[in-house]
Amino acid sequence: MQYIAIAGNIGSGKTTLTKMLSEHFNWIPEFESTADNPYLEDFYNDMKRWAFHAQVRFLDNSFQQMLDLRNASKSIVQDRSFDENAHIFAKNLHTSGIMDDRDFESYWKLFKSMSSQLPKPDLLIYLDTDYDRLISQIQKRGRSYEQTIPEDYLKGLNVLYNQWIDQYTGPLLRIKMDDYDFVENTEDFYRIVNQIDEQLSVSK
Repeated sequence: MQYIAIAGNIGSGKTTLTKMLSEHFNWIPEFESTADNPYLEDFYNDMKRWAFHAQVRFLDNSFQQMLDLRNASKSIVQDRSFDENAHIFAKNLHTSGIMDDRDFESYWKLFKSMSSQLPKPDLLIYLDTDYDRLISQIQKRGRSYEQTIPEDYLKGLNVLYNQWIDQYTGPLLRIKMDDYDFVENTEDFYRIVNQIDEQLSVSK
């Protein structure tokens, strides 16, 4: 059994790729559920007030999901890794001044305690996506609570993603989304599949 996580910014294509890979490899797909966060719409409307509440709820949801995955009978592909909660989303809120030092310190201690109990991915797939493509994808899928995301917030996430990936030490497949259209182009999808096969065969 192997654990594959797909990382990337809002609108990068994680959910779609998770579905496609689960069908191709017969893996168990695990998706991030934004519906399980009652603070999400409030957060996008008033980030400073609801940042800590929303991020702790996301962290706990992700942690509970990871605990459930430990008993999986076959390999898993996950839409968003556990570490992204802290290294990307909470850190972005802190560096931008939306989450204050006290809340961020409390959050980080909780994250570290949870993280120590969880497995790391056998392969992390990062969908490296530029800002214009993210905006296009967000508008196309039409989730109402995402339409008010500030430009600086989304761009800040991209900066932190690239910093995190540059320092990531585990098995990694970085996909430059400017060079791929795995939804419309079957050849592009199989280029990704072949790279995954190569990476996982090395990590066994």
